[in-house]
Formats: sequence, C-alpha cells, structure tokens
Amino acid sequence: MSILIDKPGILTTVQDLGHTGYRAFGIGPGGAMDRIAVRLTNTLVGNEERDATLEMHFPAAEILFDLPSTFAVGGADLSPELDGQAIDNWSVYYAERGSRLRFAAKRSGNRAYLAVGGGLETDKWLGSSSTNLTACRGGIDGRKIEIGDRIHLGQFLDNIQPGGAISPSLIPHYRSFPTIRITRGAEYDLLENESRATLESGAFKISNESNRMGFRLTGQALTLSLPSEMLSSAVCFGTIQLMPDGQMIVLMADHQTTGGYPRIAHVIEHDLPVIAQLGSGDKVAFHLVTNKDSEALNAQFEREMAFFRAGCGMRKVGRQRLPKIRQ
Repeated sequence: MSILIDKPGILTTVQDLGHTGYRAFGIGPGGAMDRIAVRLTNTLVGNEERDATLEMHFPAAEILFDLPSTFAVGGADLSPELDGQAIDNWSVYYAERGSRLRFAAKRSGNRAYLAVGGGLETDKWLGSSSTNLTACRGGIDGRKIEIGDRIHLGQFLDNIQPGGAISPSLIPHYRSFPTIRITRGAEYDLLENESRATLESGAFKISNESNRMGFRLTGQALTLSLPSEMLSSAVCFGTIQLMPDGQMIVLMADHQTTGGYPRIAHVIEHDLPVIAQLGSGDKVAFHLVTNKDSEALNAQFEREMAFFRAGCGMRKVGRQRLPKIRQ
C-alpha cells in the first residue's frame, strides 16, 4: 500500500512533530513548520498525532494513490482537487485506487500538509521521520521528494470513515498580515523605550532571505540601551533575536539550539502555526502578552484537542496497525 509522487512540487518533504532530547548534542527538534496542522490532519484520519505527513509548498506535489486510502489535507489552502473535483481542507476523503490528488492554486498560507490513513513509512532519524535537509537524514534519504518516489503506508484494520471535519475553533486563523502574540525575552529589558514601542506597534515584512531555520524581518530598526556582548544561550522555535543591524529574526522549525544575539521576545506556542504559514513579502505585527495568557491559550486548545480526539475515536472500532505491505 503506497502513494506515488507523479510530480514533486517545488519543495515537498516528509515531516512529523520532530525529535526531542537531543539539544544537549546541538541537534534541534526540527519537524513540521505548522505542527498543529500535522496533529489535526493525523487525528482526522485515525493516525497518531506524531505520524509522518507530507509538507508541501506551492506549486505542490501531484500524488497517485495505488490502493484505496483515506486522507486529509490541512494547513495552507492550495486548492486541493481529487480526480479533478475540488475538495476542502480539514476534512476526511476517500481515494479510490488510481485516484489523483493535485493542488490548483494558492489561496492562503504557504505550507500544506497531507496525512494518509495508516501513516507514511519512511526513514527515521533520532526517532523522527522528519526530513533534515542540512543533515541529509530522515524522510526519504534525507532529501526533498522527487518524481517517481513511492512512499509506503502502514495499514489499519479499521480506518476512520470519510466525511469528518474539524471545528473552526481548532483551526489556526491564517492570514498574510497577522498580529502575533509574543512574550518578553531574556534581553527584552535591554531595548530602548522607543524600540519597545516599535516592536509592539510596527509592521515588519518577511524577507526573501527566510527559510525553515528562521524568518528574517525588515522594518524600522530596533536599538539597545547599552551595547551587549552575550554568551551563546538557549533558543527555541519562536525565539525572536535582534541582529546587529537592528533587524529581527524569528527562529523557525529547523532553528539552532543556541544563539549569541539578544532574545528580545518569543512567539507564543499558540500562534506558531500562524507565523509559520507566512511567506516572503507577507507582513507581521506583534502584541505583547504575559506568560499566564500564553499558558491559558495552550490549555484551552489542548482541552478542545482532547474532545476532538475522543470524537474521532468514536468513529472507528478496533483500530489495529497491520504490518506494512511492500508492493
């Protein structure tokens, strides 16, 4: 049981939620840029939340299903079509043997995710299927997807039936000029008062020098009250660093584990999917909130996610993974 890549798209990779426990060795977690899209689409089709998906940019991949499969697409809206018929994001569909999935046009967001019932069976590195293009590990030989690649699937005795969808309250609100909530970083207090105001009221543009490691922002330069030389300190997905030229960089999924630039703020976990869907030329504004606010948003989302998982679980009986089939 497998899917065949008929067209690879501009950048398609295997991604899951990344690996943990290796930062002490200088290895970041990696994984999907939009982790909520991975969790939601996998849950929709009856997979584990951590199962591997395809992360696609536009122009996206064109995929042929070798055998009947259930699948769901989430994240960016790239106008998915199954056998020429438009389908929706965040819903479960059934693909017949020989069905073709393609993406016609980009409507919103920049990264779409495909989850297939049974999960993608690919190379693992440090316990994760995520592709690390720098280390050439994980996914399919540590590289982006190419034409002719065949990705094998696991199987379940009972897959979730097609037709399910996700409550709008769980779906991130993607847009090309979002206001992203942030908390103070360790070096926030080093900013001049005027720069603090600029950070919280200005608009910043995503530079074309951005990638999965970090989004470089351009806008009014920020300044520190005193020159600061720092030892390298821990950073994470969403850390906002101030560069020597006064511009900012937001660290993304493939970020390094430590950095020597001032950490002036952190994107809250709840808003990471929204900023992760931005692309070159998009804009972003920031709004400062407290750690308590951030924790409350996370707790609310996880409560709703638990209800969603339970609801999906009621739509299937006797789930059991079968050995993967090589054809």
